[in-house]
Amino acid sequence: MPNKSAKPAAKATVAKPAAAKAAPAKAHAVKPVAPKAPVAAAPAKAPVVAKPAAKPAAAPKVEEKKVVTQRQGFKANEFVVYPAHGVGQILAIEEQEIAGAKLELFVINFIKDKMTLRVPTAKVANVGMRKLSDPALVKKALETLKGRARVKRTMWSRRAQEYEAKINSGDIVAIAEVVRDLYRSESQPEQSYSERQLYEAALDRLSREIAVVQHSTETEAVKEIEAQLAKSPRRNAKAEAAEGEGDADAEGDADDSDGDDTTVADEAA
Repeated sequence: MPNKSAKPAAKATVAKPAAAKAAPAKAHAVKPVAPKAPVAAAPAKAPVVAKPAAKPAAAPKVEEKKVVTQRQGFKANEFVVYPAHGVGQILAIEEQEIAGAKLELFVINFIKDKMTLRVPTAKVANVGMRKLSDPALVKKALETLKGRARVKRTMWSRRAQEYEAKINSGDIVAIAEVVRDLYRSESQPEQSYSERQLYEAALDRLSREIAVVQHSTETEAVKEIEAQLAKSPRRNAKAEAAEGEGDADAEGDADDSDGDDTTVADEAA
């Protein structure tokens, strides 16, 4: 009887080591799974570092625009004389890309004409753009107005071309000569339509520049010009009448034919 009860006890002790061995096997299977999570998270943060690199590239563009404030001796907000249009103001100096090439331009505004002109900075000398006349040159132009009118004995069409060339030259003294030669006082014969047009164009160019140089209005500049013209020596009545008839005949014939010989004979007479 004692021997039979001892055998089951031995079996119970044998089953315990089997359970102990199984437990460590499970622990070893979990270890390789844990390191996989941090490996996948590391590459996700790397692309964020490359974004700030694009910000410094915008800084040089702002600096280039600030530098373009003066070219060829002219600067922004300065008044200049453009021969074909008179006095204008440089609003800005800008860059434009035309046909794949960058071009610098003066943006010039002509307030009275309500016009904006863009002139390449490299062609300033070719178009004859210049700075305003100094006070000494303005004084010389005003002195020119007091001289005696010089009218050539040629056809009106040729004289008109010469007057236009002087007006568009941008030379303030040459423009003053046109004003002097085409001026008519109340006692003198009336001007023809084409004469009046040229006279007003020359007077407008001259008064605009004088007004800007002297920091006055155009109305005040016109009054000053007319005051100087009133000081010019008067012509005798016979010369004025003959010259007025010659101008009227020359203009009428110039409309029909510039080469009419009778016009030259009338003027020469």
